Amino acid sequence: MHLPVAGKGELLRLVALGHAESRAELARHSGLAPSSVSLRVEELIDAGLLQEEGAGLSRGGRRPRRLKLAPEAGLLAIADLGSHHARLGLVDLSGTPLAIVEHSCDIAAGAQVTLDWVGARLEELVAAQGGGLPVRGVGIGVPGPVDPADGTVISPSRMPGWNEYPVGTHLADRFGVPILVENDANLMAAGEYLAWPGCENLMVLKAGTGIGCGIIAGGRLHRGRGAAGDISHVRVLADRSVMCSCGRSDCLEAYASGAALISALAEQGIEVEHPSHIVALAADGVPQATNLVRGAGRLIGDVLTALVNFFNPDAVVIGGSLSAAEQLIAAIRGAVYERCLPLATRDLKIDVTRAGPNAAILGAGSLLLDVVLAGAWVEEAVSRSASPVRSSPSS
Repeated sequence: MHLPVAGKGELLRLVALGHAESRAELARHSGLAPSSVSLRVEELIDAGLLQEEGAGLSRGGRRPRRLKLAPEAGLLAIADLGSHHARLGLVDLSGTPLAIVEHSCDIAAGAQVTLDWVGARLEELVAAQGGGLPVRGVGIGVPGPVDPADGTVISPSRMPGWNEYPVGTHLADRFGVPILVENDANLMAAGEYLAWPGCENLMVLKAGTGIGCGIIAGGRLHRGRGAAGDISHVRVLADRSVMCSCGRSDCLEAYASGAALISALAEQGIEVEHPSHIVALAADGVPQATNLVRGAGRLIGDVLTALVNFFNPDAVVIGGSLSAAEQLIAAIRGAVYERCLPLATRDLKIDVTRAGPNAAILGAGSLLLDVVLAGAWVEEAVSRSASPVRSSPSS
């Protein structure tokens, strides 16, 4: 007789996220009796979802065998969309990247065209590097606000043809698996959280073609109603008035985003195509680029000042293509440390990304795992194995 499915997905999740690597640790973290844990573990092993290997650390007595997700348990397919690129990845159910590729992609082509293209590229990646493993879930990050209730993109400023498009439904119809649709900065925040152990409250700034911010509060991603962390349209004070892509004037993004800096350089006769080119010019000491990057850093720092005082995070993490500009980071630090309350900055860390360009892929893997392991496929896999429960060995 099989035990109820309740608890099996959570046991897989505890193992996948590294919170437990033995039956005894599973019992301690799940609150289940050791005998119940052992029965569930045996079912999950029989179903090919868990495996035991080697020996873990002993807390007295015989060393327990170490649990890990079975490699054949499945894959998560993930797409991180930017304005002009797409980073696609396959990760296993423990969040370990198996393959990551990058393509040029223009989201201005519209939602249906872009999502069909993403679907085809993910299918190609699975066929080429998925090892024949089943896809258990698909995640996608987009550079615009997302309604967490239904996965639709709401009023994006740089994504024509995407407003209220049912992204999740579109991908679910194609792949037939659980779908995660999330803002790109939120995914980046979830990925950085994995790289900053001990920091339960993070502000993660994405400074690229646009500007976004993800918030980790108490160890959990804070979405609000879909607009939490969207600092791109905070009004700033500057020497001149500039119209933003949202239709309003004087938004932070209109002055400090990569797109704004590219436009400002073009007005000075310097043509560049990508924010990374601005970073290179600043590194070479080109004065026009250096001044623009420093000015952008000061404006971003001014906005972060109010947020740091209000939220009082453990760290402010800066990623995106502009984060490689030392002048930007220095200007942000200078503004925040100068203008924030001493108590707010006493232990504050302001640094560049630790997870690097794969932050959103890693974050999507972590968030998608919660969705996937709550799915009916876990129970179905256990039921299909149909093997009798064996007597449980000691943990």
